[in-house]
Amino acid sequence: MTKIKAMLISEKVVSNTAEAQSLFAASRFGEKAGEKILYSLMETLYLIHNKKMELYDHRDKKLTLKEILQKFERIDKKFHTKYFVFKDLRKNGYIVKTALKFGAEFRVYEKGSKASGHSKWLCFPVSENKTLTWQDFSAKNRVAHSTKKNLLIAVVDEEGSVSYYEVKWTKI
Repeated sequence: MTKIKAMLISEKVVSNTAEAQSLFAASRFGEKAGEKILYSLMETLYLIHNKKMELYDHRDKKLTLKEILQKFERIDKKFHTKYFVFKDLRKNGYIVKTALKFGAEFRVYEKGSKASGHSKWLCFPVSENKTLTWQDFSAKNRVAHSTKKNLLIAVVDEEGSVSYYEVKWTKI
């Protein structure tokens, strides 16, 4: 497969290539926006690491991995923590999409899903050396409950390993 040629325009990554359309249809990478596919920063780096994409700037200059990481870290201060979670979930067969309109980082769909319909989890990546208060936890839990999803807290350690904690509501 030919690599997807994508452009970094401001803080968005976009492609209108046949390869982008094909990968979207097969694996649900990106979001359709008319004739184009928009990629999250996490999807972009994942596809670059897996040799499925090359990223270019607005002058059509191919960006190096170092340049990409610098730009992404400038755009999102928590990029590394989020990327470890994204990579781990995708590697294990889950479809992962942004969840900003839900007040979360990611929507996570069950394995084998084509990301149509409702996701099962709202995921919040957290670095193990950051404090999560009870108020933060309660707010995240309420968001998940109000959207009829389970809360998934993804804790990333210093080595980049991820541990998941699922929170469900139970009636007694």
